[in-house]
Amino acid sequence: MLDRLRTIVGDKGLLSTPADMAPWLSDWRGRRTGKAIAVVSPATTAETAAVVALCNEEDQPIFPVGGNTGLCFGAVPESDRPNKPGIVISTRRMNKIRAIDRATGLATVDAGVILSELHEAATKINRQFPLYLGSEGSAQIGGLISTNAGGTGVVRYGPMRDLVAGLEVVLADGRVLSDLTGLRKDNTGYMLRQLFVGAEGTLGVITGATLKLYPRMSNGAHAWVSVPNPAAAVELLAAFQDRAGSYIQAFELVSASQFELVKRHIDRVRFPFAEIPRWSVLIELGSEDSTTDLSDIIETTLGGFLERGAVLDAAIAASQQQAADFWHVRHSVSEANKKEGIGIVLDVAVRTSDVAAFIAEADKVAAARYPQAVTEVVCHLGDGNVHYILMFSREFWATLKDEESFSLEIERDIHDVAAKYSGTFSAEHGVGRKLTEELQRLADPLRFELMGRVKQMFDPKGLMNPGVLLARGAG
Repeated sequence: MLDRLRTIVGDKGLLSTPADMAPWLSDWRGRRTGKAIAVVSPATTAETAAVVALCNEEDQPIFPVGGNTGLCFGAVPESDRPNKPGIVISTRRMNKIRAIDRATGLATVDAGVILSELHEAATKINRQFPLYLGSEGSAQIGGLISTNAGGTGVVRYGPMRDLVAGLEVVLADGRVLSDLTGLRKDNTGYMLRQLFVGAEGTLGVITGATLKLYPRMSNGAHAWVSVPNPAAAVELLAAFQDRAGSYIQAFELVSASQFELVKRHIDRVRFPFAEIPRWSVLIELGSEDSTTDLSDIIETTLGGFLERGAVLDAAIAASQQQAADFWHVRHSVSEANKKEGIGIVLDVAVRTSDVAAFIAEADKVAAARYPQAVTEVVCHLGDGNVHYILMFSREFWATLKDEESFSLEIERDIHDVAAKYSGTFSAEHGVGRKLTEELQRLADPLRFELMGRVKQMFDPKGLMNPGVLLARGAG
């Protein structure tokens, strides 16, 4: 098998010693580790197709991996076949920006292009790719599509699903489904590419994508606002939607407990207030029109709230550097949490109008059942995505006899709160291997059945990322 793989990808594209493979076998937080015959890094779609066809012939499972920045163990290789550990396919060598069409607003890229590199390429033609998140220096486009990534810009531009205009995918038998035209109008039947967005590598290997670009915001304004509670933040969002709906780029709600960890663990962070607010709202407005006074819009919208105490304090960025400082703090939360302890990160979404009630009820459940934990909230308020986090000390975690069962217990408790508000247990992190039981428990039975049928149609041998998204044997 190794010899045949080497013939396809060469020595540069094949890693097979334990030391060389190690970075691709564990999740980025080091909580779960798998095994594989090799890590294979094709340089082209043709090489990928040949590798997948070989695995199909040999009944070897395939585990696609991008930047390996996920939180649900979806890129950890765990085979369900005796004596068939499978291979990891890394897209790191497929890293070319194939074309950028300024007039149409499209970029066609390899799956291994790093998000920050696409940002830079778009900037050069005065455009932006509006997906922004903390791991943009390592996250790859293929992985972001496979997990339907979100980020801070979803409130205006939508998640990755809304930014994909075309895909190129190697199917489980090695054939290539190419749909990269990026036409805005193409009413010729099923939009098959959407099946692969959020499929977490269970239907095929994404090798290329056509993505939507947007005009670059030449005019921006940023504010850090202290509010007394989440309900006040929801009210503030509604006011900004009335006054500046089309300008809202980001609207983030963060608890003091979360920013305290950033202050503790991350170097060179600057807070605009002497004390970290109990609840912070970070706001970004943007416009292509340089004559619009966005700072004035922020000031006038906040004015009435300040007068009646619904906003306690506010800082409007006076420079690009200060704005960057604001968002550096926001985007540092994952790294801070990794350094602090063991965080159980819940990725729920409810309607924005239900966010405050959800947080209040989740707080009651956490306080009653998990007093050992410190709770944190990082919420994309504009789209209702609440990252509700229970942070445990490493010392407490070491006393647990069954960490996985304890984690699942927490997840069930908080997911049940979200379900009361007709919410979802996975908004942008995916399902991976972590939440397959929750998907089966909480999904509509008919929807779950149809997902299994789709999986069987595209991957009849069950070789594509087995055990991810759908539990082993489901469907």
